Amino acid sequence: MSSLQYTLADSSTMLRRNLRHMLRYPGLTLLLVGMPIVFLLLFVYVFGGTLGSGLGGASVGRAAYLDYLAPGILLVTIAAVANGTAISVAMDMTSGIIARFRTMAIARASVLTGHVVGAVVQTLIGVAVVLGVALAIGFRPNATPLEWLALLGVVAMVGFALTWLCVALGLLAKTVESASNLPMPLTFLPFLGSGFVPVASMPVGLRWFARYQPFTPITETMRGLLTGTGIGTSALVAVVWCAGIALLSYLWAKRLYARDPVR
Repeated sequence: MSSLQYTLADSSTMLRRNLRHMLRYPGLTLLLVGMPIVFLLLFVYVFGGTLGSGLGGASVGRAAYLDYLAPGILLVTIAAVANGTAISVAMDMTSGIIARFRTMAIARASVLTGHVVGAVVQTLIGVAVVLGVALAIGFRPNATPLEWLALLGVVAMVGFALTWLCVALGLLAKTVESASNLPMPLTFLPFLGSGFVPVASMPVGLRWFARYQPFTPITETMRGLLTGTGIGTSALVAVVWCAGIALLSYLWAKRLYARDPVR
């Protein structure tokens, strides 16, 4: 076999390893998905009436806010699953398994590739679960089949980019505990964008940050695909942000992975 075939075969083996870990230890997956569901229920049933009225008048209320909120919650889900990847990578780096892998005749790139692809699969599952809960409590998207397919692509794209970033953070962390904390800001960035309230309602300084941070165009793209709101240039900006994050994070992770794995 060629070197590319060996790399693909080894990456497939590492992917199966990560998927088996996900099945064997479902508690982490449930925790990562459970947090966005709690946010969804909290904001819809506690704050939804008031915030929904702010979107379109007193007659609109909770249902309108659920339609507005759902894309932001899906983005929180993607970030939360990526956070879990940082923990998994740090566990590998601190347990000695990476040092053992390096003594074996396997492609070095396959270890990180298995983590990334496994995390994207986990992201798609998590988003499907959270979306199912949103549908159960009244979310009614009007997306066409083509828009649903585009949404799937956006979720995979964002998950891929954030996962590579969290892989780098997991490699950077000295302990598993610090690996769980380093990516935490990613989970809360949607709160400082258009995920929970319109950017126009924010104070001037925060409004500027919210408008130009990466999660706002991603949220607007997902919202437009699900509910038919205007997307404009948000899709292009989201693609550029994700491509930049993925490329820089991949190069950073590759450099960190080349170091001595002993902590």
